[in-house]
Amino acid sequence: MRKSYVALEIVNKTIIYIVFVLISFLVFYPLVYTVSAAFSSGNGIAALNIIPFRDENGLTVKHFTYLFTKTNYWMWFKNTFIIALWTTVLTVIISSLSAYIFSRFHFVFKKPLLVSLLVLQIFPSFIGMIAIYVILLRINGLDTLWGLVLVYVAGNIPYNTWMVKSYMDTVSKNLDEAARIDGASHLRIYATIILPITKPIITFLAISSFTGPWMDFIFPKMVLRSPAKQTLALGLFSFVSDKKNEFTNFAAGSLIIAIPFVIFFLFTQKAMIQSLGGGAVKE
Repeated sequence: MRKSYVALEIVNKTIIYIVFVLISFLVFYPLVYTVSAAFSSGNGIAALNIIPFRDENGLTVKHFTYLFTKTNYWMWFKNTFIIALWTTVLTVIISSLSAYIFSRFHFVFKKPLLVSLLVLQIFPSFIGMIAIYVILLRINGLDTLWGLVLVYVAGNIPYNTWMVKSYMDTVSKNLDEAARIDGASHLRIYATIILPITKPIITFLAISSFTGPWMDFIFPKMVLRSPAKQTLALGLFSFVSDKKNEFTNFAAGSLIIAIPFVIFFLFTQKAMIQSLGGGAVKE
């Protein structure tokens, strides 16, 4: 009996290890393959070896040199960073303020408004693309970075307001009452009490808002027109269009994007873990 139990446990562990190895392979192989393609000497995907880093002509950095000297990569990077930064700032401010109002105040049509935010989030953004285009056309927002920021912020508000409100609901209202007794205004309570306590969800909101527009392709393609306003997604996509097959240049550009992005995530992840360790009175 004991031997059969040990044998069954070994079989279970073996199966688990095999599954994890397969999952790891499926996850890491595309990443390793992309890194290998960025340093490959070829251009098209057909010239790449299926085994990473097995290029017959050796590794090279010519694709990175090409990006920095022969393309507008830095301009694409700057435009994308501006869009992502302003989207993050405005989303955090508007969503957190809206969440604070819904969490702490009672007013007419509060529940219908909350339900409407949830209903708006159910419909995919593609449904409103024609309306978005017409609105941006009327306000002269087409082919502008601020027009694209406006689209992202408007799309982020419904779900993020719900998410932050749900977290703020767990914060004890005794803190608000104590602050009001001391003469603090609602804005001061929001800025000095609520925001520090809700730092974990605010940090998560900032990360998700920053990553959203970073490699989005659909809305930049619809809103932006001139080459000077292109984002990274539009610029890199031009390397793998029907007329071009420069997968290695595309891989090099994608790799450069990933490096600062990973660094940003590591710093914000550390801040999130530290903030989760902080305590506050909760109901």
